[in-house]
Formats: sequence, structure tokens, C-alpha cells
Amino acid sequence: MSRSASTRRSFLRHAAATTAALSLAPLARLRAQAAVAAPQGATPAAAPLERRRFGRTDMEVALLGFGGAEIGYEQAAPDVVAKLLNGALDSGLNVIDTAECYLESETLIGAAVGQRRKEFFLFTKCGHFVEGGGSADWSKAALLRSIERSLKRLKTETVDLVQLHSCSLEELKKGECIEALEAAKQQGKTRYIGYSGDSAAARYAVECGRFDSLQTSINLCDQECIELTLPLAAEKGMGVIAKRPIANAVWRHDAAPSNGYHLEYWKRLQELRYDFAFGEARKREDADGPAGIAMRFTAMQPGVDVLIVGTTKPERWKQNAELLRAGALRKEQAEAIRARWKAVAKADWTGQT
Repeated sequence: MSRSASTRRSFLRHAAATTAALSLAPLARLRAQAAVAAPQGATPAAAPLERRRFGRTDMEVALLGFGGAEIGYEQAAPDVVAKLLNGALDSGLNVIDTAECYLESETLIGAAVGQRRKEFFLFTKCGHFVEGGGSADWSKAALLRSIERSLKRLKTETVDLVQLHSCSLEELKKGECIEALEAAKQQGKTRYIGYSGDSAAARYAVECGRFDSLQTSINLCDQECIELTLPLAAEKGMGVIAKRPIANAVWRHDAAPSNGYHLEYWKRLQELRYDFAFGEARKREDADGPAGIAMRFTAMQPGVDVLIVGTTKPERWKQNAELLRAGALRKEQAEAIRARWKAVAKADWTGQT
């Protein structure tokens, strides 16, 4: 299939069925995309980026969102963030995801696009910020204070989604942290509530039925959730946010990276040895290069609604969106990636929070 044809075809999407049997056998779902007509002889405009219904909410989200961790941790300059986010919004971005612990990320986002608040859905997370320092505080009072702080930093009266930020299974079972988010929702500080995390805690968050969404790690090097949580989340009508969809781009490293967040994925990749992520193939930057294949693989997984990718480069969001416009991977390629994971993955290759 040609590149131009693929951009005019719907992105194949798997969804879990509403019965237990079908939830274990995801079905391909077609999502229509409008074809953009151009005058004869003119350069065709880019096809609109696919939008998906975010679970049972009222939000239609662009397939590619923006993750705010990098602009915070890398201390991006305000003018760079303004150029990046405004350019992305102009190109189809409508989901911005951040967290109270990403240093100045919320402040940078509020300053850059606070005046365009009605043009995008704003997600944040709570739990790790503690006034005066110290360990995470999952009490109801602390979480509500944190949410108030986030609203001020983001220059808004309400966000579309507040998520518990990777709190433990033990804390979830206590219930107070969930009560805090439910209170924030009742008070109009957030429209929806979610859980961001992985493995057993994520499974509990899905099963308890109190959250509108799940944010979890899904990528070539992190596939636990494909069977553990995604089918059930889809069955329950939860919106699903895929974090780390490009596995921190660890194929770029010739040797083990020093960043702990990257190291585990790099080690796994050395054993998975996908042919598109080694040798000369890893240098490709088109839709069939490692970044394109990684994002397209994640976007195909059952129930996934939006991929969150961070960057400090103003042009990067539009470049990634173009890779996703290539559509779903060939069935054989997607099945080969899953088969390789099942053949190689160890018991401790759990979701990386």
C-alpha cells in the first residue's frame, strides 16, 4: 500500500468486546478519517490526525497527545515551550498531559497556552508533590491541596482529568486517595478522574470501577498490559492513555544508558532484537523506522485512545503525528512483535512506572 493511500485509510484499531469471550479476542475497528482534497497541481494538505472517543467520556482525543515531563525535567525555556505547544495546537494537538511533580512543567504549560484553554483537553496527576519536601502523601487533604496548586499553575479553574500518579496497590486499597479525586470531581476541579500506573496496581484500578481512565506503559519493550489490563479497561469503557509509547527511543544508544528510566528498556531490547531497531535500520526516520513502528504498534493495541509523547523540540510533535498518519502496521509485522515478546519476555518484565 502506498504512503498516500495509507493516509487516506482509517487506522486499524483493536477494541475489547463487551462479553468475556470477546474481550480476550480483540476485534479490528475502523476509524474514519476525512480525506483532504487539494486543487489540481497543489500540494495536498496533511490528512487530519485520527481522533478517538476517550472511553465513556465526552472527549474526542487526537491520537497523539503531548507529555509534559521532558519540558519540566529538562528545564525548557518558556519561549521554546510556547513555540512548541502553540505550533502543535495549530497542527491538531488537543491533549496535554502533565503532573505536579514534573518540576515547572505545569507552570510552563499554563504560561504558554493558558489563553487557549478551550482548545485542548488538559490532564494532570497528583500524589508526589509535598509542600516542604518529603515522601509522597496520599491523604485526602494533601491531594486536594496539590490539585489546587496545579489549577493555579495551569491557569485554569478546572482540568479535564486528574490522575493518581503511580500510587501503590496498598494505597489504592485504603481508598482515601480515590476519595480525594472523587471529592475534586464533585467540587468541579476536574471533570474526570483516572489512575496512572502499571501491573497489579493498574489491574486493581481497573477492577474497582471508580476511575474513568487508565494511563499505563505500552510499547515494544513493555507489553504486560496488553493482556493484564487493556481488555478489561476497554470492556469497562475506560479511556486509555499510552505512556512511553516509543520506549524512550532506547535503540539510539550504542551502550547502556545512564538514565535509569531508559536502562531497563535498553536491556530488554538487547534480548528482543527487533530487526528494525538494530544496525542501519534503527537510523530510519520514516514511518517504517523504529519510532514509527513503535508508535503504530502501540496505537493498534485494544482500547488505546491516545499516545503521550514528550519533547523539548518545537518541530517534534508534528513529525511524530506524520509518522502515525501511516496507519496500522501490517498484521504480520504486529503479530511478529507480539510473538517475539512472548518468546523472550521474562517474568520480571513488568510494566515500568
